[in-house]
Amino acid sequence: MTTNESDPHANDAAPYGGGDPYADYRSAGDLPFTELVDLADRRLGAGVIAANDEFFAERENLLIRERAVFDPEHFGHKGKIMDGWETRRRRGVDATRPFPEVEDHDWAIIRLGAAGVIRGIIVDTAHFRGNYPQRVSIQATAVEGSPSPEQLLADDVKWEEIVPVTPVKGHAANAFAIDVERRFTHIRLCQHPDGGIARLRVHGEVVPDPEWLQLLGTIDLIAVQNGGTYEDASDKFYSSPTQIILPGTSRKMDDGWENRRRRVRDTNDWVRFKLVAQGAIRAVEIDTAYLKGNSAGWIALSGRNGDTGDWFEILPRTKLQPDTLHRFKLAAQAVATHVRLDAFPDGGVARMRLHGTVTEQGQAELKARYEDLSN
Repeated sequence: MTTNESDPHANDAAPYGGGDPYADYRSAGDLPFTELVDLADRRLGAGVIAANDEFFAERENLLIRERAVFDPEHFGHKGKIMDGWETRRRRGVDATRPFPEVEDHDWAIIRLGAAGVIRGIIVDTAHFRGNYPQRVSIQATAVEGSPSPEQLLADDVKWEEIVPVTPVKGHAANAFAIDVERRFTHIRLCQHPDGGIARLRVHGEVVPDPEWLQLLGTIDLIAVQNGGTYEDASDKFYSSPTQIILPGTSRKMDDGWENRRRRVRDTNDWVRFKLVAQGAIRAVEIDTAYLKGNSAGWIALSGRNGDTGDWFEILPRTKLQPDTLHRFKLAAQAVATHVRLDAFPDGGVARMRLHGTVTEQGQAELKARYEDLSN
């Protein structure tokens, strides 16, 4: 992030002049880490559990899925109503020292919906043009269970700095690549000295607790919250294939994977996933909820055991119904580490579930990775 230290307003955005409020928005561009799941997604159970101040706008706005909206005429009893987290203006100790001290800052603690390794963070200051924080910093910690804010703020909790105090731009997507190889459960977002942030995205790789998965027994081997990941797809024109493996039921048409209309004969669309670990699949669910005139006509499911193994059939080419949950019992369990879902010729799938158990080999690999990233 660049800044001109001699000009404290170098990173301001121009005042809103009417028309499209995103016309002059400064995007972060295409970043590889944004393909990874958002560990702070509310659909995974994430939440903003505490903040020291939220005078102008509530902390919970940080994790809203949709991009921030701006209404120039929207005012309340406390002032301009913003779609984000905004704190009051900090002051100094007296009239001779009206500015806050250098170390003064506001903070919010975010519980990740799924613990894991953080690969990149987006601090989005959309519509905060002259009232964004001058700098931000981010710390992270790993505390198991369901700790309270008081427990997380206790002296014995170790917070690791993953983004040092860094200048940010107003009305912009401020991106930070993270290279810390550790598993985290919570982050603390700090704004120096005060201001507003519209949205927060924490992209990374889920690292589940292997003991918990073992206790559950039968699990969804492809679910994001269990550590399943999307690897590649033929088409992601309308939405990310990661949505197929999110928890819960799709709530509208774009809450799944939908590709564009395919026009080349004898071709089809596909998406490939990696299971949480080697698993024995016993049952499959394919849901086309809310996909009525654009669901996949037929699907097939293949598996592979290992990064370079041969693909084998799990489900043959099967006709789908629109807006319907389909359940398939496998005649024999399928042991795999990867699966490929083929859609013929194109069309959408809302959710996919692969019910089964982690194998002994898979459990050993999960345990080794968990311990390596927790030390």
